Amino acid sequence: MPRATRRHLMAATALAAATAAAVATTTAGASGSKEQAKDAIRGGKAKNVILLIGDGMGDSEITLARDYTVGADGRLNLDKFPLTGAYTTYAVHADGTPDYVTDSAASGTGWATGVKTVNGRISKTPGTDKAVPTVLELAQKNGYATGSVTTAELTDATPAVLASHATDRSCQGPADMAKCPTDTIAAGGPGSIAEQSVNHKVDVLLGGGKQRFDQKVTDGTYKGLTVTEQARKLGYQVVTDNAGLKSVKPGKPVLGLFASGNVPTEWTGKPAAVGGTDPQRCVTSNPNRASTTPSLADSATKAIQLLEAKQRQTHSKQGFFLQIEGASIDKQDHAADPCGQIGETAAFDKAVKVARAYAAKHPDTLVVTTADHGHTSQIVPLEATPPGLSSTLVTNEGQHLKVNYSTNTPGQSQEHTGTQVRIAAQGPLAYRVLGVTNQTDLFTTLREAMRLR
Repeated sequence: MPRATRRHLMAATALAAATAAAVATTTAGASGSKEQAKDAIRGGKAKNVILLIGDGMGDSEITLARDYTVGADGRLNLDKFPLTGAYTTYAVHADGTPDYVTDSAASGTGWATGVKTVNGRISKTPGTDKAVPTVLELAQKNGYATGSVTTAELTDATPAVLASHATDRSCQGPADMAKCPTDTIAAGGPGSIAEQSVNHKVDVLLGGGKQRFDQKVTDGTYKGLTVTEQARKLGYQVVTDNAGLKSVKPGKPVLGLFASGNVPTEWTGKPAAVGGTDPQRCVTSNPNRASTTPSLADSATKAIQLLEAKQRQTHSKQGFFLQIEGASIDKQDHAADPCGQIGETAAFDKAVKVARAYAAKHPDTLVVTTADHGHTSQIVPLEATPPGLSSTLVTNEGQHLKVNYSTNTPGQSQEHTGTQVRIAAQGPLAYRVLGVTNQTDLFTTLREAMRLR
């Protein structure tokens, strides 16, 4: 037995008595058996895997959303998993030495491939820049249906790590290849992230980034076509709004492009400012978000339905692998926009609810929720006078809360942090998230849960 597995099993055994009842309720569901509940602690094979990534969703971001929306003593869906641990997120330099603060490309590569890499790189090695197989590619090879749902551009780092390999995360469309000369089709490479994503025939791709897919392919079989036209040639149903998403039929892959760039946030409010803001309530709407835009929870629900239907139609013995990203927790943290950030965390939490509700009825589903890295927001005392940007919020409990953004000078993008982040799970092999693990250990957990070879 591998040493890492033995260590996890020892920790799981010590925790079993305390967690068995919770696991039986929340993992197996009302109709689940005790045997299925025990799988969460000792092992078992997962028919389906749902991986939920809150981009930049460190403990501070979770606590802020909890305090604002459900109260200090309340609990988010994120908080209700039976087994919880933490993992380290550092990247590496080209020589393999630690780079203590990761970006989303390197961190995503960690769980997608099990290999640490340099910041900015997509599912390639740090020193030799060689492509490394991803968990999605292995899942496809083993007969699983696959999907990726995000509120970012579908070519952004977190979705990109699953279905593409690029020297630099900026190489999102055919016109964006300046930093990836050896990845171009003309040079014999796989092309841009957008081209690779559709060439991979991922069954469900839902998010933003229409501008990348509207770029024209410059070389190869699809030269002169846009990437969207390339997708249609490959059999994709292309949709751009909620009505289109609802109308798609299973059996053919789906490409949903719901915004030119990132999907607009759900909430708005005043950004943090030097010296703070007057106490504010967040506005739970956004005039820049079209009413036809599906929520992350809606997209997650439809993705699960489509993936499940595909496997039924093909009579596959395998289930599906689905990654769901709440991307703009990170993006609004960078912008020091607490209301935008909280609203995106709340939207992500609704997607977590969708995943857990599915797993309650399908206890052979492993659900994991985590973040790719920590971020800047901190809850500080009301009397504090932060040197950077801050804002005072009026929570749903009617209390004042001060949030501080001081990882960079005002006017600059706020920064990621190198802290460990939460990872929580339910279902087969959920015990592997216990304790403090490494981000790359998540790849092993996913691979072993689906028995990928």
